[in-house]
Amino acid sequence: MGLKTVTSEFEGFLEDRKSRFLAHLVPLDLFEQRLEELRKEHRKANHVVTAHRRLLDDGRIEESGKDDGEPAGTSGMPTLRVLQGADLINCAVMIVRYFGGTKLGGGGLARAYSGAAQDAIANAVLVPFQKVLVKQVSADFAGSSELERRIDGLGLTVLSRDYTEDGVTLTVEGPEEALAAL
Repeated sequence: MGLKTVTSEFEGFLEDRKSRFLAHLVPLDLFEQRLEELRKEHRKANHVVTAHRRLLDDGRIEESGKDDGEPAGTSGMPTLRVLQGADLINCAVMIVRYFGGTKLGGGGLARAYSGAAQDAIANAVLVPFQKVLVKQVSADFAGSSELERRIDGLGLTVLSRDYTEDGVTLTVEGPEEALAAL
């Protein structure tokens, strides 16, 4: 699986028969805060449709698409399918819709929402997804400096150092592959 993600927010736009669709692709940890901000910023918008995908610790993928008052299945699910098709994980897309006065129908809504999400993804800088884990490693005092060099060389982050009478225990964070190499 060549999963990808984003590390900052990206926007997309689509207009169809005077309805405007403003898409916001964000890392999952910004989702709730950004959704609240968008609802305040776009009080006159008719809908804010959302979709997200998250990799759970056990390897399963949690995902959802919410229609926010649009006819069932015409907005949230088509938006989620765009995230799935792009192999995106641990990110979310929110699409603000301003109604233009002409009904688009179920197919028109699905095309518009998925088109806005695709535009945001096209504007995004996608990075390969790496599962980040935390691991504890120990060394005696004589080997601690060598351990620190290896950790630094693998690009890992030391979260804490606990010194004991036998040596040091480091809590290290980083990509799963780098931790396995340690």
